[in-house]
Amino acid sequence: MRRNTSISLLAVGHACVDVYQGAVAALVPFFVAERDYSYAVASGIVLAASLLSSVAQPVFGALTDRWAMPWLLPVSTLLGGAGIALSGLSASYGLTLVFVAISGIGVAAYHPESARAARLASRGSHSAMSWFSLGGNIGFALAPIMVSVVVGHGSLRATPVLVLPALAGVAVCVPVLRILGRRQASTSTMSAGAGADDVASFVRLSFAVVFRSIAFTGLSTFISLYAQQRAHGSATAGTIALFLLFLGGAVGSVLGGALANRYGRVRVARWSYLLSIAAVTGVIYTPGPAMSLFVALTAAGLYVPFSLQVTLGQDYLPSRIGTASGVTLGLTVSVGGLTSPLLGRLADSTSLRTALTPLITMPALSWLLLRALPEPAVLKPQPTAPAPQDA
Repeated sequence: MRRNTSISLLAVGHACVDVYQGAVAALVPFFVAERDYSYAVASGIVLAASLLSSVAQPVFGALTDRWAMPWLLPVSTLLGGAGIALSGLSASYGLTLVFVAISGIGVAAYHPESARAARLASRGSHSAMSWFSLGGNIGFALAPIMVSVVVGHGSLRATPVLVLPALAGVAVCVPVLRILGRRQASTSTMSAGAGADDVASFVRLSFAVVFRSIAFTGLSTFISLYAQQRAHGSATAGTIALFLLFLGGAVGSVLGGALANRYGRVRVARWSYLLSIAAVTGVIYTPGPAMSLFVALTAAGLYVPFSLQVTLGQDYLPSRIGTASGVTLGLTVSVGGLTSPLLGRLADSTSLRTALTPLITMPALSWLLLRALPEPAVLKPQPTAPAPQDA
């Protein structure tokens, strides 16, 4: 029961943070509409959220390997919310980038420590970790609706209202930190001698996640604008497409944990990437309402492996759980945002369809990297030896 409570609270907190990752992409059409940004300039906002996050993520991961830093959960949640809340207040492009970058740092600081806490709470369960990931996916899915309600019925000046999920996330942190604090007093995070690091497999996995990230981030940045074009300028069509992309990811995360328990993580991830190749192609080239179906399939295909790759990374690097979490859950996800300006420039010079077409190759590359990847042993928290008693 306590494990379920901890995972549930961590999932809610994860949602309250990842809503700000989704909010960056959801704000792009409003920046384009209100400030006349080009595709390349607007995608630079996604880059700002990703760039510092990419640099900070492994740093925070390495720090959490040396010291437990539970205070990072509430602090990073506040940073993530504050940056997005301030992003719409200034007409200055430079200040907008700074505020979005602050949000990105908050998100970067949150993920390694939260993944370490979720690993401790889940006791190595694939399904439990998938529920933790589901929280983040729900945050992503709610982001376009939240932004549309707050900004769509006002203007970018209304972004301070977007700090509310962060405040809720901070409130959720209090009970979960108490529960995990008591558990850490009686158990170690992971058995130190459980296995040796498999760096080669971890590197291959990381590149697979990078390619997956490029596909998902590219679509999340431009799918709203692309759907609007296909629907003759309908803003509602854009919001629905982005919502389906994020909601399908939520379904995929839970499905991934259930499938992995039966078929194994690596095998499930491989088949998911094969599905994603066809699904991404359908998003870009299928006309009419069928596009929505392919958006949902793409999200599921790209997110079924998501939580599985987090635990795979932790099992490949059992001595560096924080670093593994920071890379698979955060850094490799953030790297996808670094390619958004390139897609934006290509879209400005050609068309959005042409710019999105290379994304079809990304899940194919992930599949190739996973073809010969071994299934590692599952590592579980072990009881800490009792302290020696004084004579």
